[in-house]
Amino acid sequence: MYQQFFNFNTAPFSIAPDPHFIYMSEHHQEGLAHLLYGINQGGGFIALTGEVGTGKTTLCHCLLQQLPDNVEIALVLNPKLNAIELLATICDELHINYAQDKQTLKGLIDSLNTYLLATHTRGKRTVLIIDEAQNLSLDVLEQIRLLTNLETSTSKLLQIILLGQPELKQLLEKPALRQLNQRITARYHLTTLSYPDTQKYIKHRLKLSGGNLDIFSRRAVKRIYLLSKGIPRLINILSDRALLGAYATNTHTVTIKIINKAAKEIFTAEKNPTSSLWLVSFLIVALMSTASFLWPKATSKKHLIIAGTFDKPKEEGVSTQLAIKQPSLIITEPEKPSFNVAIEKNKLLLVTAIPQLAKLWGKKITQAEGCENIEKTGLSCLFDKTEWAELKALNRPVIMEFTVSSAKKGYALLVGIEQNKPVFLFDKATSFPLQQVLKQWDGYYLMIWQAPIPNMTIVYPHKISDNVLWIRRHLGNIRAENNVNLFDQTLKEAVITFQKQKGLVPDGIVGPRTFIHLKNNDPLDISPKLMRVH
Repeated sequence: MYQQFFNFNTAPFSIAPDPHFIYMSEHHQEGLAHLLYGINQGGGFIALTGEVGTGKTTLCHCLLQQLPDNVEIALVLNPKLNAIELLATICDELHINYAQDKQTLKGLIDSLNTYLLATHTRGKRTVLIIDEAQNLSLDVLEQIRLLTNLETSTSKLLQIILLGQPELKQLLEKPALRQLNQRITARYHLTTLSYPDTQKYIKHRLKLSGGNLDIFSRRAVKRIYLLSKGIPRLINILSDRALLGAYATNTHTVTIKIINKAAKEIFTAEKNPTSSLWLVSFLIVALMSTASFLWPKATSKKHLIIAGTFDKPKEEGVSTQLAIKQPSLIITEPEKPSFNVAIEKNKLLLVTAIPQLAKLWGKKITQAEGCENIEKTGLSCLFDKTEWAELKALNRPVIMEFTVSSAKKGYALLVGIEQNKPVFLFDKATSFPLQQVLKQWDGYYLMIWQAPIPNMTIVYPHKISDNVLWIRRHLGNIRAENNVNLFDQTLKEAVITFQKQKGLVPDGIVGPRTFIHLKNNDPLDISPKLMRVH
């Protein structure tokens, strides 16, 4: 709209990730150097993280322009997929043929491996780039890690680049992903622009658009920096709206007054709430906001006191599991703080929470032993991400992870549900309004569970195993097509139907969460459950 007025040959502040407009600050140069170093190392992972709008995707496009012709690229922009969907997307990106009607992990991995070997023999390399990687589930990240096992005797066949927000750094530090984290050969965190870089950034984009480099006054640039905090995408949005404001008032200089008016239109909810630009800006600013949230006061005064003992089973044939007496619930009426105050005061760490959770299974471990020692007892740890409805459906005590501040995590042991309000074990078992809890929950949890048969933690379709018999019985004695020990197509379809009923990813793979739901249907299951108070 204002291009002709300012004699621009193109819009200078588009938020599209155009490598032509990239301004290579010192941090961007270092980020690109890390990407190129990782690519040249070959194999393993490269991780590039940064706040929303700092230029990760643009930097990646810049990388693509510098890669040699012998590099094949697969780019995944939507990582909210299960393992099978992700593998199918990778195959689609690389134009690999696979059975569309019968997508299985084994089939897709075999097709991908065949392609990678053929590409390797032609002297080419393959790079997989996954954007917004902080949205990947732990199961999918583990499957991605396994892709780096595709190799010849001398080299890896696949290089993987993960792009993501700062949450990706936190995700990769999870104990469950330590094997993947150890395979990262290059990593870099992209920071925001400094004030001098913001000045150069604005002039850089004006120059590439053929405009006057002094359109923005010095005070206006300083105000843009303060409002945007050096985030390139916000700089673009503010500058674009300011140029529109200058055009509307027939002035060729953007002043601090125009910047303030543009900021008010962008960042204030009362101004034009249906504007698409306002919506985009509001969402971005919401991600940046550090203002505290005033929690509503709890209306319930009830506390739940858990008391109980845990005994070994006396029945024969169930010695591998624990017989656990259900704890009694004692209602008291003391006043209680809001959840964010309680979790701050509690200061429970993950290493101290794991022994508390193990105690509910009748196991005594120290802080130093953690999940590795639990696995020696026949139990297993499941560290994953999910939603509240699924967590309730799993019906097991869990350690939930919460965001206490931008740099701090807190943990609480969920032991029950009181009229849809989560009950946590602090000094005593206490319930809190669900809304307060979900406001701080990351979605991550750690759960202890017990496989129905030792070492039976995951069963894949089309495999032969004695474990298949257990699955058939707990799905209603699904008839075998030929071999009762074979995880055939009929059984896979029954598993998928069951997974859909329970809100699980319907991939046909029987893993921890599917096992837990199957055991929940078993009246003889003696795993500790969430206490229910109605």
